[in-house]
Amino acid sequence: MPPFVYRITKYDPAHRDERGHYTGAEDTVSDHGPVEEAYLAAVAAFAEAAGIDQLEIREPQIGGFAPFGLEPPVDGYGLADLFPAGPAGFHDGALVPTAIGLELVRSMLRDNGAWCRLEAGEAFAVHVGWDQYLYIGSNQPCATALARTRALGLFPERLDASPYDFAPDDAAYVQRPADADFWARLHWTVSTHRAVFLEEVFAVNASRWHRLTRDNIETVRSQLAPRAQLAIWPDLLTDVDTAVAALPDEGLVEVVWEDDDGQMTSTVVDETQFEAVTSQLAGARAAGVVSMYAGEDLPLFTAVLPDSDGVLRARWQTEPTPSDRDWAFLKTLRRGQVVTGTVTIIASFGVTFVDIGGFTAMINIPELSWRPFDHPSDVVSVGQEITAEVLDVDLVRERVPLSLRAVQEDPGRG
Repeated sequence: MPPFVYRITKYDPAHRDERGHYTGAEDTVSDHGPVEEAYLAAVAAFAEAAGIDQLEIREPQIGGFAPFGLEPPVDGYGLADLFPAGPAGFHDGALVPTAIGLELVRSMLRDNGAWCRLEAGEAFAVHVGWDQYLYIGSNQPCATALARTRALGLFPERLDASPYDFAPDDAAYVQRPADADFWARLHWTVSTHRAVFLEEVFAVNASRWHRLTRDNIETVRSQLAPRAQLAIWPDLLTDVDTAVAALPDEGLVEVVWEDDDGQMTSTVVDETQFEAVTSQLAGARAAGVVSMYAGEDLPLFTAVLPDSDGVLRARWQTEPTPSDRDWAFLKTLRRGQVVTGTVTIIASFGVTFVDIGGFTAMINIPELSWRPFDHPSDVVSVGQEITAEVLDVDLVRERVPLSLRAVQEDPGRG
């Protein structure tokens, strides 16, 4: 948030108790009238004072995860007339003129089911909070805008920060970008599995599913919303009867299905809606069911789309899968690096597997020793700690071959 932060409300500070709770008669929902217009006029005044004519949508949310007031959401989440191409236009990083930004503020004040942060780099920000609390940040004090806000009958108060400032779930987590290595791994995964699913999340609680084959990966890639979260799933589809049988007795699941034209549809339902969604599947070619509970169903790997210049500016984080954690570790390795690990398995086909930092690397027979031997167990044993050299880091197949003999003296050079 920029340095000059103001909380703007319709609540007179004089009508607060000793704990700061408002005790006056103002309603906590929008009046859809002059008070709402006063809020919008105040935002416009601050934007003008800061020289802002467009705003960037950050961390968009749709649906039940954004109940910031008491009014029921309306059809289209209040976005229908703002993004003619559909809700996918409401994505992280989308630039909108201030007029559209004001309509988004209106939608949030009315709790129409959509929420986002509105920003202009480090210069300006607008956050809409619970119960008609509005937070504006500017890199300038904006004295004229403050005066205008008071003249509108609203109450601006200077704060140190907005309670809706962005904070990452895990500041230390390194998010996997959908870069060249990601797409190479995806191509390899599709060729291995024949078909996989790509789940594209363009706003919290809003996603599209794509069934990928070798022939359509690049077409789907070109149609993804900017800065989307991506999750790669194994092929979920089965016949409809099998999918219906997979519905749990209770709980929240996402049902994904494909119609005869190959179009993908998905919906999140619980046991109270299973009968209704089963009737929707009647004309489907195939369907699948994914649990919405953490840890029950996991994608193969995830990523977030970087911007066109390759920089990852989307601030949200995916839930890391084992593959994502392996990727993060592999990014720390370099060819020629010397690592220490523990032998975990000596396979019947001769390959030795070694745990290095939680990742399983491998040593092929020729790389175990300069000296002749009959079996790998003549050189190493399970549980033994060894030091070896990294021969390669394969981010596509997630493989790291090691060499034990590379750190040994070559007897032929003696």
